[in-house]
Amino acid sequence: MILIRIMTWIKRTASNLRGRPVRSPVIFARLLAIAHNGNLANGIMFPLEAQFDGLALDEEYVTTRMRWEPLYEITQMKGDGETHPFLSPNDEFADYETWDVGNLDASVAKTDDMLAGEYGREALKRGLSLEASLGTNPYKFGLIGSTDSHTSLATTEQDNFFGKMSTMEPGPARMTDPVISGPAGTVYYRETIASGLAAVWATENTREAIFDAMERKETYASTGPRMQVRVFAGWDFSEADLNSDDFVQLGYSKGVSMGGDLSSAAEGQAPRLMISALKDPDTGNLDRVQVIKGWLDAEDNTQEQVYDVVCSGDRVVAEMRCNAPVGNTVDVATATYDAVRYGIDLADDVPASQQDRAYTSPIWYTP
Repeated sequence: MILIRIMTWIKRTASNLRGRPVRSPVIFARLLAIAHNGNLANGIMFPLEAQFDGLALDEEYVTTRMRWEPLYEITQMKGDGETHPFLSPNDEFADYETWDVGNLDASVAKTDDMLAGEYGREALKRGLSLEASLGTNPYKFGLIGSTDSHTSLATTEQDNFFGKMSTMEPGPARMTDPVISGPAGTVYYRETIASGLAAVWATENTREAIFDAMERKETYASTGPRMQVRVFAGWDFSEADLNSDDFVQLGYSKGVSMGGDLSSAAEGQAPRLMISALKDPDTGNLDRVQVIKGWLDAEDNTQEQVYDVVCSGDRVVAEMRCNAPVGNTVDVATATYDAVRYGIDLADDVPASQQDRAYTSPIWYTP
C-alpha cells in the first residue's frame, strides 16, 4: 500500500526536563491508502465473499476499505488493470497491455476465475453487489495512474520510456530479458508499459487542495499522455452549458463532478453528462470518448455497457459505436522505439504501436 501525506504535530513534548507534568503526545493525521494495480493479485484484491485468509466479508471489512481507500491505481508499468477481455468480451479495447500470467513472482498460474477479483472495472461492479448485501460499498474508489518507477525519471511516453528500474533502461536486452519468471510463465521487459499518470482537479496548486481533491475522488488516470478530461453529471444540463465559457462553474452548480454521487431523480428523469476532453499537444490526436455504465439488474447480477459518445473526425456514432476505426499514422520503419533504435527485430508479441487512454473516476447514480 502507498500511504499518502501523514501529517503529525505533537502539542507538548513528553520529556520532563523542567519538572513539568508529562502530557501524552496528541497526534493529528490525515491519510489515505492507494493500492497498487492488482492485476497480479490472483483474485484476492477485490473479494466478493471471503477475505484472503478465508474470513467472510463483514461490516467491519467493507467500512474500513470504504473509509481508507478512496483511490485506486488502475494502471502502471506492470500491465493495465482497468479490465480484461475475459471480463468484458464485448469491449474491443479490453485487451490493453494485459499481464495475466500469474501472481507477482509467477509462482502460481492465473485462472479465469481469479480475474474478477483483480480488475478495476469489475471491482466497481462488485461494490454495487456488496452495498446491496452489506449496506456499504467497499470499492467506491476514484482512479489514478502511476509509473511505479524506481529510477526517479517521470518518462511516461512510449517513445521515451526508461523503464521501472535501471535494469530496464533502453537497450537490446530489454527485448529478450525477463522481468518475472516462474512456474506460471514469463513476463519480459518488453511487456512493461510507460504508464501512468495521476491527474487531480484541485481548487488550487497546494498540498492541502490536492489532498482534498484526492479524498473526494476528483481524479483520473492516464496511461502516459497529459490529456485533460472533465466530467459532470446532472439532471438539467443543456447544449448551451457544454459550450459555455462557464462550463466548469455550471458543472458544479447544476451537478456533480467525477468521483461524486448523483441522486434525487424526478420521475422518469435520466441523468445527463457533460464531458470535456483535450489532447496532449505533444502526442496523438484523440480517437473517441466512451462512457462505461455498470449496474445491478433485477436479479442482482452485475452488468456493463460501453457507449461511444463522440468520435473524432467525420466519423459518427452508430449503434453505440464509432462507425469506423480512427486509423493509424505510425511509420513503423522510422519509429523511435527500441527495435529501430538498436537495429533488432521486433518480437512477435510486441505491437508496433498502441493506443493510450485515460480513465476517469466514476460517478455513482442512485435514482
